[in-house]
Amino acid sequence: MTTSLTIQQAAAKTGLSVHTLRYYEKIGLLDPIARQDNTHRLFREEDLTWIGFLLKLRSTGLPIRDMLRYAELRRAGNTAQSVSARKALLQQHARTVEETIAELQSNLAVLHMKVNMYEDLEAALPAVVVTHQQSIEDASNEHSNDSNKRNNSTRKTGNASRHPQTRR
Repeated sequence: MTTSLTIQQAAAKTGLSVHTLRYYEKIGLLDPIARQDNTHRLFREEDLTWIGFLLKLRSTGLPIRDMLRYAELRRAGNTAQSVSARKALLQQHARTVEETIAELQSNLAVLHMKVNMYEDLEAALPAVVVTHQQSIEDASNEHSNDSNKRNNSTRKTGNASRHPQTRR
């Protein structure tokens, strides 16, 4: 049994907006979607599977122009040229993703190294050291207290200067 979903249901199931689904169909990422007599789109399971693959390509950073090229080759059928071209496109993208992953792994290793360094530094500090957040709060409170003292002093002297007493 083939399941058909409205565009709203397809959007909910794929996580894409209705607008994006229409856009993908308009630019050719999606084959024309079957329609009811009232012209409402009906997404089939095959459409959702294809959309799921497009989402994987998009989340791995494949540009839309390359996604469009892949869709065009897919529509050409399983000819030797189309299959070969799709395979090459995916192989190149897989290499790009692998390079990105390697770079992210390297960056993550540096972050872990820094965290370990700070853990070692914290362990070497005396136990009574005030945390950074407490220092900020203390400094803020001291600033507020100083401001209040200045404001109170200004009020006391300010009133006298505004209403100078006349000499008698």
